[in-house]
This record gives sequence, structure tokens and C-alpha cells, in this order.
Amino acid sequence: MRLCLLLLIIFSAFFTKAQPSIIILGTTQDAGSPQIGCTKACCKNLFSKPDQTRQVVSLGLFDPNKKISYLFEATPDIIKQLRLLKAYSKSPTDLPNGIFLTHAHIGHYTGLMYLGKEAINAKQLPIYAMPKMKTFLEQNGPWSQLVNQQNILIQDLSNNQPLRLRDSLSVTPILVPHRDEYSETVGYIISGPRKKLLFIPDIDKWEKWNQDINTLISEVDYALIDATFFDAAEINNRNISEIPHPFVIESMNRFALMPLKEKAKIHFIHFNHTNPLLNMNSEASQQILKAGFNIAIQGLKFEL
Repeated sequence: MRLCLLLLIIFSAFFTKAQPSIIILGTTQDAGSPQIGCTKACCKNLFSKPDQTRQVVSLGLFDPNKKISYLFEATPDIIKQLRLLKAYSKSPTDLPNGIFLTHAHIGHYTGLMYLGKEAINAKQLPIYAMPKMKTFLEQNGPWSQLVNQQNILIQDLSNNQPLRLRDSLSVTPILVPHRDEYSETVGYIISGPRKKLLFIPDIDKWEKWNQDINTLISEVDYALIDATFFDAAEINNRNISEIPHPFVIESMNRFALMPLKEKAKIHFIHFNHTNPLLNMNSEASQQILKAGFNIAIQGLKFEL
């Protein structure tokens, strides 16, 4: 009986194909951790002893059976992130099949610079962007050089319009309110053959949005959402109106009445260097976990 069971497990493992998946490639806010000029305790030791898991927020979508991959966000850490994605996707090249951008803040698109002639000199790499983001790249250097020399080929996205990639994979951009100095801002619903993931790394307060985040979470299987600041104490030297984000404690209150099954979908992500959630042993992190929520960590995988 035990032998039959063992053979069944081996047979299943050998013949079961890996599912298309999302891998977290970074979790921090645009400027990273440690952050330039920071002399606080949150950064002090990281200059001499860097934490390799503190990379700027990014996701990878991959299917190892098809050896395809897509990157979400072109961050300053793109070099390391693409190498990680290559390992998961089993792709023969560091370059993905395409890159999806959310908006034109520094941590979300500046990694595109490594696609030019000074670095990998990519050939017509698809870059998926909304209309204002596309115009920004086309009309401003050095990004326009990438367009003119055909290092990148910008692909149009439309709000709430699913873009089918391959087989059962699709990506749907969703406009969200944010500081749109140079482009609009979107989150994404990434759909696979069985499950869906919601990715909103940046948004102003939930109350400013014309969609109900609670309802949206109920419609997906995983939700990676903006957790830039844990509470107002982190930014006592900044005007919050200039950098509005939903505090984690505000999101916890908003989601407090959700069933535990729904809370378990939520993974907080996009942490400012001051955010105590970067330390899994912090009191704030324990508070999050005890309440039934999750904290995004680099390397965490979600099967789609």
C-alpha cells in the first residue's frame, strides 16, 4: 500500500506541469532601502550590511512550460530582478517577453534605461503602457531614444480592457487615483487558467477611488496592495497631502469585517524605508499577521 502511494506521488510530480505563476521580485518603495541620505535606525546598518531582499517593488509573471515571462515595473533593481525571473521562467535570455508599467514615478519605470545601447541594447522589447505613459516615454529623453532606436516597442493599454498574452494568461489595467504629474496610474488584474491576482502598488486614499476595493478583493484570489506607510508617525517631517497613500492601519480598519478567507488574500507591499513591516519581527508585522493579513516578501510565489 505504501509502495503504491509512493509511486503515485512520484508519478504525479513527474507528469504534473507547473502552473503559470507570479513571483514577487521586490517589495520596497521607489527609493529603496536603505534610502539615500537616511541616517535613521531603519537604514543605518543597511549601508554596511545590505539586505538583498529589499529591492524596489516588482512582480514577475512566468510559465516555465512555455519558457515565457513578463515583468511588472521597470525598477532601479531591474538587473537583479530579471536574472531572478529568468531562473524561474527557464528562459534562455535575461529579457522578458514584455514589461508592464504602472506609472511614471522613479521606482516604476527608470529601469528602462538598461534596455538602451549603453547596456543590453534590446531589440523591440514590448513595453505595455497607458496613453499618457506612452506619450511621456515618446516625448522625453532619454526614454525617447529607446523608442527611436527601437530598443522598445510601446504597446497600447486601455482602462479595464483585458490584454490576452498567451493561452490562458491575460492582464487588465485599472486606473487608480495617484499623483499623476507625468502619466496616469494603473493597477493590474493578472489572470491565469485558475486564479487572479490584483496588483496595486500605488494609490491615493481608498476613498478617492470610484471603485470599492473590498468588492474588488472579493473577485480575485490574491491582492497585493499599497502599504507605503504603516501610519502617520513615519512621516512627521512631511506633508501627507503631498504624498497621499492609504496608511496600513487605515486599510486594516477598512478590511476589519472581512471573513478571514478574504483577509488572507491581502498581501501588503510597496514599503517605504521607514515602514516597520520591512522587519518581520516588528510589533507592527505581528499585528498584521495576527489580524489575518499577510506581508509581501521577495520570492513569494502565487500560482495562477
